[in-house]
Amino acid sequence: MKPAPKTDDILEMAEELRWDLPRNFNDHLTEAIYAESSRLAERSVARQGQSRRMDLQNRVDRLLTSPRTGFLIMGLVFALVLWLTIVGANYPSSWLGWLLTDQAYGWLRELAFAYLPAWLAGLLIDGMFLATGWVISVMLPPMAIFFPAFTLLEDLGYLPRVAFNLDRVFHRVGAHGKQALTTAMGYGCNAAGVIAARVIDSPRERLIAIITNNFSLCNGRWPTQILIATVFLGALVPAQFAGLAATGAVFGVALLGFALTLLCSWALSRTVLRGEASTFSLELPPYRPPNLWRTLYTSLIDRTLFVLWRAVVFALPAGAVIWTVANVMVGDVTLAGWMVTRLDPLGIFLGLNGVILLAYIIAVPANEIVIPSILMLTVLLLGQGDAWAESGVMFETGTEGVSEILQTAGWTALTGVCLMLFSLCHNPCSTTIYTIYKETGSVKWTAVSTLLPTALGFIICGGVAFVWRWVQV
Repeated sequence: MKPAPKTDDILEMAEELRWDLPRNFNDHLTEAIYAESSRLAERSVARQGQSRRMDLQNRVDRLLTSPRTGFLIMGLVFALVLWLTIVGANYPSSWLGWLLTDQAYGWLRELAFAYLPAWLAGLLIDGMFLATGWVISVMLPPMAIFFPAFTLLEDLGYLPRVAFNLDRVFHRVGAHGKQALTTAMGYGCNAAGVIAARVIDSPRERLIAIITNNFSLCNGRWPTQILIATVFLGALVPAQFAGLAATGAVFGVALLGFALTLLCSWALSRTVLRGEASTFSLELPPYRPPNLWRTLYTSLIDRTLFVLWRAVVFALPAGAVIWTVANVMVGDVTLAGWMVTRLDPLGIFLGLNGVILLAYIIAVPANEIVIPSILMLTVLLLGQGDAWAESGVMFETGTEGVSEILQTAGWTALTGVCLMLFSLCHNPCSTTIYTIYKETGSVKWTAVSTLLPTALGFIICGGVAFVWRWVQV
């Protein structure tokens, strides 16, 4: 092996070589580089008119990314995905509800009460199993539709166009353009939206996306929005326009959530998370057919089952709490009745009532059990309904039955409107809170993410209730 040449030798050789080269060597080298670059570009870049596929993609991009048509198409696509999720989930959700909360629940209840003490059988079956069954039947079908649809749009190459359209909007409020993707993911599940914030490189902008993701209505809150809008707001107009009025009200709440996302992002970026919005180079990938198996795996395994498992883990103790507050006595009243009495003043001030506030405390593990908890607590306190409802067992009934129960309890249109607003602005579910902590590693930012929407919910509901009563007077 020859020894490595010394530095002085190298410099001497370079000096000799320099004198041997022609004087215009650098010019010839530059021309050669440009010529080779031109040949590479000719082979790899398709120019206008040279490729039908490229021409078609450019025409589609002009529609999808234009300020005039891009936002309109984006809204229509979003509405279509929501419609498919809501309508398409009805049948599998009903089937799962029948399987878990009718068939399996009845069989397990009979078996448990035959071999276990009544209190333990009630806690395990009437409380924990039934709550978990409701969460699975309500949460699984929408996620199994929304996440594949979202992944399909991602694989097709449309979601980068959405980020491109919304980049300017989020950039103006001090956030990152990729927050558009995390916001969209939050409409399926806020926990998944929080996880999706990993695509944002800036820690400051990632925090903004995480904190504001709760303003996207997750699938656990859509049933509350749709049911309450149908029962209370649909009844304010002629029957032929009831569905249109309810749909408009729900869409309006969703738009309010997006406006709050922008407002809070702007406020955070100019106060506790002050800083300049970072720019990013967004490559618009070519449109391509999706890989079906990868789409199914990514959406069903990595997202749906992952989020569902966390929800189930937190739904089990929630069911135990529901059964406990309905069966444990404080003096001559149940613990639920005692708590509702003390929450009523605050609830009424906010345009709500004590039952709603207690239901949201109980339903921290999962938004899916808010309406069943409200119905169970209302029937329990009114002393109406069957023995199961009166003993703290969650149940579900049709729209007419819900309307009759809630109106008997003194609910008004104000109660319905404030419930829809509070459903948008309240603390995240425990699954999302846990996910926020795991993603941020900070108790401080987890607390901010939990308390900020709740504080806004109190302010908005209190303001609406005040104006409503002032107008009535």
